[in-house]
Order: sequence, then structure tokens, then C-alpha cells
Amino acid sequence: MAVALSSDRFALPFLAAGQAQKEITHNEALTLIDVLLHMRAEEVGRSVPPEHPVVGQCWVIAEDSSGEWNGKGNWLACYTSGGWRFVAPQPGMRITSVDASESTGRFWIYDGAQWVLCPAQMDGLYIGGKHILGGQGAHISVPAGGTVIDVEARSKLTQILALLEGHGLIEAE
Repeated sequence: MAVALSSDRFALPFLAAGQAQKEITHNEALTLIDVLLHMRAEEVGRSVPPEHPVVGQCWVIAEDSSGEWNGKGNWLACYTSGGWRFVAPQPGMRITSVDASESTGRFWIYDGAQWVLCPAQMDGLYIGGKHILGGQGAHISVPAGGTVIDVEARSKLTQILALLEGHGLIEAE
């Protein structure tokens, strides 16, 4: 049986019996673990390496990459004190993008062929254990006719309904 030199999924280097300078192999494995643990990217789909990367920053490489990143489309590129480290993505891998052009982080998932935005799936919003917001409700008709509701109230109710529909909280007509 052949002895593996690295882990199957992320190619983390293994120590070998009788190996000289084991600390180098060990430190390389720790560097890759640091990259993979709670993954975060400055940007998803960048084609060229940044001019002045900061140690610890990572990017998801675009398919049409060039320079040092050429041929590593969809891989994770992380800048370390030892230079660039590259990690091949695995299906199901998730990463948070902290792109400065976006107001909040976005979650991405690797589907085996490309990185796609991870859809948020939940059954509701809970605050203090109380179910505050659930799935979309049924459409509510705009008030029409009758003599009970005056013009101003009807106008405000119509605005409220439009906002609820706009947020997807109730079904649109």
C-alpha cells in the first residue's frame, strides 16, 4: 500500500517518517488550514492578482484569469507571508465575500463547476424565540367602494399594501 503524501480533499501535506525539516511541512499544512477555516474572499471572480495584496487576503479566481493566476479559474488564491497559496475548490465549499462594492457580505457555494450565490433558505425569522416573519402571505385587495373608509385612509392603506407587496410579504395582484 502506497503512503499518501497529502490529504485527499485539500492536499494538506502529511509528515513522513524520517523526513527532515518536518516543521516546513507542518507549517505549510497550518497555512492551508488557516486559509480554509471560515473562508472569506475579498472578491469572487477576480481575473488578475491585486497589485498590493495584504497577507491573509484571499480571492476566488475568475475563469479568464491571467498572470500568476493563469489556469486556476474558480480556485481560491490566498496571499501569505510565503507568497500565493492556491486551493482547488471542492463541491459544497462555501465562502463569504467581503467585496467593498457590496454593502454586506455574500455567501457563495461551489457547485462542482462554478461559484454561485448561495440562496438564503429559512422557514422564518425568529426574535427572542417568537416567530416574527414567515412565508409570503396571500394577496389583500385594495379597498374599493363603500362609505366607511374615507379617501385619506384608502390612500394610506393602498400605500401600505404596495409596500408589503414590494417587500414580497404578501402576494402581488
